[in-house]
Amino acid sequence: QVITGGHYDVDCYVEDPNGRTIYKETKKQYDSFPHRTEVKGVYTFCFSNEFSTFSHKTVYFDFQVGDEPPMSNGARLSPQMESACVTIHEALNTVIDSQTHYRLREAQDRSRAEDLNGRVSYWSVGETLILFVVSI
Repeated sequence: QVITGGHYDVDCYVEDPNGRTIYKETKKQYDSFPHRTEVKGVYTFCFSNEFSTFSHKTVYFDFQVGDEPPMSNGARLSPQMESACVTIHEALNTVIDSQTHYRLREAQDRSRAEDLNGRVSYWSVGETLILFVVSI
């Protein structure tokens, strides 16, 4: 997700360890890319701002790893206890996702407010200068 800068869009692509492009999008502000890895190794992520070199951008991206396989160390929980643990785990993941979403919105809104504050300040200085010139 592009948080600040320009038209809030970037190009993005992902390559697997063999150099094969597995994801490619242009001029996106926000997107989701679910993928199950088939090849072990280093994956390459590239976010490009070539089309807008004068505007700096802040980009947020997140990796979410799938659920781990259950432990099989011999100790088993009762079905009710296991069900409660799974429910709590899912609820906590939902809370984490919501917090991340609200933090991103707060950062984006703060950036817009700071930009607007700067513009208002420059406009006020300009108006003050014009008032001084007109009053002379």
